[in-house]
Amino acid sequence: METPLDATTGNQKYTVVARRYRPKTFSELVGQSTVAQALLNAIHTNRVGHAYLFTGARGVGKTSTARIFAKALNASASADGEFDPQSDIAQAIDSGEDMDVIEIDGASNRGIDEIRQLRANAAVRPSRSPYKIYIIDEVHMLTTQAFNALLKTLEEPPGHVKFIFCTTDPEKMPITVLSRCQRFDFPPVHTDQILGRLQYICENEGTEADEAALQIIARRAAGSMRDSQSLLEQLLSFSGNRITVSDVHAMLGTADETRLASFASKMIQRDAAGALDELNVAAGEGVDVGQLAEQLLGYLRDMMVVTVGCGSDLIKTANPSSLEPLRTWGQQWGVASLMAAIQILDETIVKMRHSVQSRVLVEIAIVQICQLQDLQALTDLVKALASGQSLPPPRPPVHTTTALPTPPAGSSKPATPAQPVVPSTGSSQQKPASAAASESTEAKKKDETVTGATLPSRNEPSPGTEKPAALTAAATSPTTATQANDQTAALSVSKEGEPTPKNPSDTNVADTPLHQLRAAAQSIGGLIVECVNMITRVQVADKGKWRAFVAKEGRFAIDYFQTADNSRKLTSSLADQFRVEAVLEFTLTDEVAPHVESKAPAPVVEEFRPSVPQSQLIRKAMTNPIVQQFVEMFDGQIVRVDPAQSIRPVIAQTSTSEPSELIADTDE
Repeated sequence: METPLDATTGNQKYTVVARRYRPKTFSELVGQSTVAQALLNAIHTNRVGHAYLFTGARGVGKTSTARIFAKALNASASADGEFDPQSDIAQAIDSGEDMDVIEIDGASNRGIDEIRQLRANAAVRPSRSPYKIYIIDEVHMLTTQAFNALLKTLEEPPGHVKFIFCTTDPEKMPITVLSRCQRFDFPPVHTDQILGRLQYICENEGTEADEAALQIIARRAAGSMRDSQSLLEQLLSFSGNRITVSDVHAMLGTADETRLASFASKMIQRDAAGALDELNVAAGEGVDVGQLAEQLLGYLRDMMVVTVGCGSDLIKTANPSSLEPLRTWGQQWGVASLMAAIQILDETIVKMRHSVQSRVLVEIAIVQICQLQDLQALTDLVKALASGQSLPPPRPPVHTTTALPTPPAGSSKPATPAQPVVPSTGSSQQKPASAAASESTEAKKKDETVTGATLPSRNEPSPGTEKPAALTAAATSPTTATQANDQTAALSVSKEGEPTPKNPSDTNVADTPLHQLRAAAQSIGGLIVECVNMITRVQVADKGKWRAFVAKEGRFAIDYFQTADNSRKLTSSLADQFRVEAVLEFTLTDEVAPHVESKAPAPVVEEFRPSVPQSQLIRKAMTNPIVQQFVEMFDGQIVRVDPAQSIRPVIAQTSTSEPSELIADTDE
């Protein structure tokens, strides 16, 4: 092993750590035991191929393995592949001076002329070794013409020629080249293996290092041994004879574990002001906001994986000793809220790459996360409504009583964590469970077959403002809920809380032609329902002719039924339900269309309800020429129109652009 400083003719030459501690034998390879064993077995059994492809991320040992394999083939004195690392051939291969092992940089020698020269030289036998070996690094950078020129030599090379290709992007290589190579995929090096190698280097360098500091470097390397050694090289220059956790954070511009835990605590409490103050303090101490956003993303990701039941071996950013606090916080916050926060941070990090106001974007993300609704409670509520079970009790307010993780040894004095904040009883107080129970009892008195259960609101309006209408749901049994859904007999609650029928026409079951047409249209659904709702009356003539009079604002309905397929759908449904064979004719009148609510099932849980009827919104959408073009282009139907004010950010809507006035869903 080379010494750090080699004196040569009065000058001092320094070799970096990554080169001095580069593995020179198969036994020194870290994290690639499977590949090493396969190559050794190929030598033992005399099954060495003529072309190999080593793929994997940067810094995992592809080129080092290629050199070791070349030494095993050319410098081995036995058939088992064992060789002396101090032999002349082995040392010449390590220094890149061996005449029979040619290393080529594919990024700078990528043209067809270089490949032609390679083909000419390949015909010449090796000078002192059994094989002439070509190691082409970053081979995916070769041009298409260069690959084509190499194909014949690669498929039928001379017996003394071996090819070893190394690449980080095998998808860019032609399939004709891939099919001619034995491919070995190099996995990322495990964090524990990187940690052991870093400890070994520090011992040989005579430097003391806190294990927690080396763990941060190992996790930061993300499976790349070379990246970890480069970071260690910087710390050796920065810290001197002892490497501490505070030195690592100061050099990398990252936040310590205690600060990340404090951020998580404030976001779980929905304390946006406290989280922004924490961000301001961190930035003042030299923490890079971009690095902080990535750390928060990794920290919440660790919280998510331990919440769903994974162990400490999957923790990437937090300290593995913080397993229980992470799990407790994750259970208090809920997996749905965690996933939403992770998506918000991920989109923010992507935007930061194209913005000069990175801190503003991080502040927006923090406020968005703090204002997230209790998505886990909504998920439980939807499941209960879908199954017809009783509604779950309101989730208690989040109290982050879990102690913050203890800072690792060797770290600087952490910032004082914020005390847990209990949500106040003001505007953000949840609705008491007793109020929900009283409203449920009152709704039960109104209808014996449907039990009304009030959904607790996240934010009660301040005094003097109008209370939003509460949502109701059928919750007696699955059978009752299904019947209520099919008959659209769910009750809406007025401002005073009195249940009222949705529409008088919904309870009208008169067997008239008009009601038969509407019932037939409801069984089909979509735009045909709104078109039939434009019919004011139906006149039955002889021979099964039905003359439907369409309101003056329903011209689009006549255009719709002029298509034979649409008219045929309605008559077929009419025949199936009422055994009526009818021939429909449509006439435009000056009458006004009746107000008929669509009987299509409403969304299960919807916090905002448009004040304008769907029929009117769909008619307005159909007058838009762009909407008409989309409907014609995709042969679709408008089934629902959502006004902009009713759109609710469900998971992670970080876009600040204004939504369009009307959003129409189409079914092909």
